[in-house]
Amino acid sequence: MKKLVVLSGAGISAESGIKTFRDSDGLWENHRVEDVASPEGFEKNPQLVLDFYNARRKQLKEVQPNEAHKILAELENNFDVEIITQNVDDLHERAGSTKVLHLHGELMKARPVNFDSKVIPWENDLNLGDLDENGNQLRPHIVWFGEMVPEMDNAVEIASKANIFLVIGTSMQVYPAAGLISYVPENCEVFVIDPNASYSYTSRENTYKMTATEGMRKLRERFVDQ
Repeated sequence: MKKLVVLSGAGISAESGIKTFRDSDGLWENHRVEDVASPEGFEKNPQLVLDFYNARRKQLKEVQPNEAHKILAELENNFDVEIITQNVDDLHERAGSTKVLHLHGELMKARPVNFDSKVIPWENDLNLGDLDENGNQLRPHIVWFGEMVPEMDNAVEIASKANIFLVIGTSMQVYPAAGLISYVPENCEVFVIDPNASYSYTSRENTYKMTATEGMRKLRERFVDQ
């Protein structure tokens, strides 16, 4: 069974109604990125940061996986599918995908501020005074700007074993995630689904300049319904 490795980004979740946060003016929900998505921002105003992610968590509960998520899950019947996602939502899992690696953390989890390795499920609001079993303040399990990406080595290992590498819903502008393309084997076939895709790392016939759902329908026809 061929290994299909997927690198997904905000574009696939946007079709479920998840906002991509960053507006054209560079703000996230009217906040500077540094204020709500950095260790410095959390140190300066932790409640603001917690409230920001509480709102994101609430929104996530109100949306559902879309057809693109579901098709990726269905492809496990035909491929060994592993998903590397830049998204912090759980829509891939809720659609049925069983192998999902979150590069930038998970919105429905929390961890202590002292970077203890223990991560715990967290579905409700997270506030000051919410502590782990050792009395440490909890923070969102999110990789903020300026922080290391702890799952990057695992992502590289997965990408290096791909027979097919699919990029969906990401402009490949965010590093180190965008660098994963350089680790795929030379004989690996690369596909891209992105309305604004370029041909810098894939062939024209393997590039689908369309939405995530439209592109996944085309790929399902190409991979399965032939």
